[in-house]
Amino acid sequence: MPSALLTLATTLLLLACSAPEPRSGGDAYQAKRYSQAQDAAPLEHIDANSVTDAVPRADPILAVGNKSPYTVNGVTYEILEDYRQYQERGIASWYGSKFHGHETSNGEIFDIYAPSAAHKTLPIPSYARVTNLENGRSVVVRVNDRGPFHAERLIDLSYGAAVKLGYMEQGTAPVEVTVLDIAGVDDLRDVPGGHYRYLQLGAYSTERAALQLQSELQAFLQVPVFLNEVDASGKRLFRVRAGPVADATQMKLVQQQLIDGGYPTGQPLP
Repeated sequence: MPSALLTLATTLLLLACSAPEPRSGGDAYQAKRYSQAQDAAPLEHIDANSVTDAVPRADPILAVGNKSPYTVNGVTYEILEDYRQYQERGIASWYGSKFHGHETSNGEIFDIYAPSAAHKTLPIPSYARVTNLENGRSVVVRVNDRGPFHAERLIDLSYGAAVKLGYMEQGTAPVEVTVLDIAGVDDLRDVPGGHYRYLQLGAYSTERAALQLQSELQAFLQVPVFLNEVDASGKRLFRVRAGPVADATQMKLVQQQLIDGGYPTGQPLP
């Protein structure tokens, strides 16, 4: 990148990037949590072809990451209850290496190269297609973080998603954000934290795929793995779930077994 463009990109990035909800807390908190003082692009650059769309899943919407209302920098925000028809245009920014490897608002680990996003009012997790209105490029992102906390910013994308949309160097771009309506999503925001007894490990449109995962997981998990069928928006889904678990300690044990087996930790359910 020419030095002039690099300087411009860095300046715009510092203006554009914002601190999602768990990152707030003042300078002392920021200094303690992050080893990097200012955000930046990673040392290892990528091209747009190496970034793939997020794959939508019927993950439940839980209380974690969805506190409503919440206040940041003196401004109060409310998480949308009715979000499935959400479509809005505004300015997108991006955030990068400072936050790589740290938790997002729902406890997931931020991956600078993954197609994810921060939004002030969309439920977490949700999925949205973001289209760059200047060049027509689009990307599907998983919303798992809060921000950007600037009045003129609509959404904060990961570095990888910004590369996909072609605005990483300039720092911001006008975009259209359209939420994807995913069949079978349970809205469990009213369930208090710490009272979960099951893990949802996947949701499939075919029973065969669900049975395959069930068989793989039951071979090493120490709790039952079962299928839960549901009709959602006229579609039949086969959910793979594990449990029940007795308490939070056993829940963590099961999640560790999943990690050791090379599988995601799943979504806790009541």
